[in-house]
Amino acid sequence: MNGEIVTADAGTESVTGPAGSGSGEELLSVSGLQKYFPVRRGLLQRKVAAVQAVDGLDFAVTKGETLALVGESGCGKTTTGRLITRLLEPTAGTVVFEGEDISHISTGKMRPLRRDVQMIFQDPYSSLNPRHTVGTIVGAPFKLQKVKTEHGVKRAVQDLLELVGLSPEHYNRYPHEFSGGQRQRIGIARTLALRPKLIVADEPVSALDVSIQAQVVNLLEDLQDELDLTYVMIAHDLSVVRHVSDRVAVMYLGKIVELADRTGLYERPMHPYTVALLSAVPIPDTARRRRRDRIRLTGDVPSPINPPPACRFHTRCWKAQEICSSEEPPLTELVPGHQVACHFPENLEAPTINPVTNEPPAASAETE
Repeated sequence: MNGEIVTADAGTESVTGPAGSGSGEELLSVSGLQKYFPVRRGLLQRKVAAVQAVDGLDFAVTKGETLALVGESGCGKTTTGRLITRLLEPTAGTVVFEGEDISHISTGKMRPLRRDVQMIFQDPYSSLNPRHTVGTIVGAPFKLQKVKTEHGVKRAVQDLLELVGLSPEHYNRYPHEFSGGQRQRIGIARTLALRPKLIVADEPVSALDVSIQAQVVNLLEDLQDELDLTYVMIAHDLSVVRHVSDRVAVMYLGKIVELADRTGLYERPMHPYTVALLSAVPIPDTARRRRRDRIRLTGDVPSPINPPPACRFHTRCWKAQEICSSEEPPLTELVPGHQVACHFPENLEAPTINPVTNEPPAASAETE
C-alpha cells in the first residue's frame, strides 16, 4: 500500500506520518442554529405547527479534535449533523466553516466544499447503492468532483480500500457480498476519497455487532491520526463516546444542556440529565453495579412540536423548582471548559464518587 490519497485539488498527495491533533485552530463554528420542520394539514396543506428539532445551538470545533453529540433518540443529533454538512437548510443561525458562512449558500457554491465536509451515515446497508460495485461507489466522488488522479481512479479506489482494511480485490464486488462491518468500511472509504477536513459520523457503529464496533472505532481513530481529520461524532452509546471523544455535548429536545471535555463530563457531570444518562451506563462488575444509584426518569420525553417552556428538562427533573418553568437557564461556563444550562446544577464541588463506576474519580481514570 502506498498511502496515496487524493486532495481537494486535481492532484495527489502522499500522507507521510501521523498528523497532530487538537491544534487549537477553529475549523467549524455554529451559532444560534435552528431547524424547524413544518407540520401541515388539510387539503391546502396549511402549516399548523412546527417540529423544533434543533433550537439554538452554539459550539465550535477545533482542527484535529473529536466533538461528540449525545442524547436520547429525537433530541436533534442527526439533524444537527445534516445541518453542518448542509444536507438540510437551517431555519436560522449560522454555520461557519474555515471562516466562511455556509449557512445559506447555493448548491453550486457548496459543491466545492463537499470535498472538505463529508458524512458517514448510520446504516451501512441503506447508504450503499446495491446496484453499483464497490469500485463505482468509492470512485463516485472523483467523478462528481471531476478530480483526476495520477494513476487512475481504479488505483486510487484500491488504495482507499486497503487504507480502511479491505482488499483491493473487492473492487468489483457488490455491497450484498459484504458483512455489516465491511460495508461500513466501504462507506468510510468513500468518505475519505477526497481527503476531507471535517467528517460528521452519524452513529457509525450503532448498526454493527459489538465485536465489529471496536474495529471500526479503532479504524476511525487511526485515520484521524494519519490523515489529520476532525470529527463530529453523533452517538447514543456513552461507552463508545468516552473512548473516542475529546469533548462531549449533551443534547435534550434540540438544545445543548451540557458541554465539557471528556474527563470533566464523565467524572463531574453537572446537569441532572447528564447524571441520569451516566447512571444508566452498563457496568460489568455486579458488585459495583449494585452499589450504584440508578436514576430513572419519570414521564415520557415531551413532544418537540410543543416543548416545555423555559428549561425543557424540568418536567422530568427531580431538582426542578418554579424558576425552571419560567426562566430558561443559559449555557454558562461554571468551571473552566465546562458549560451547563441548569439553575440547580449537580457536582459544583468535585464529586467523591464517580457516577459511572461508583468509585473515586482517580481510581476510575482511563488508561489509554
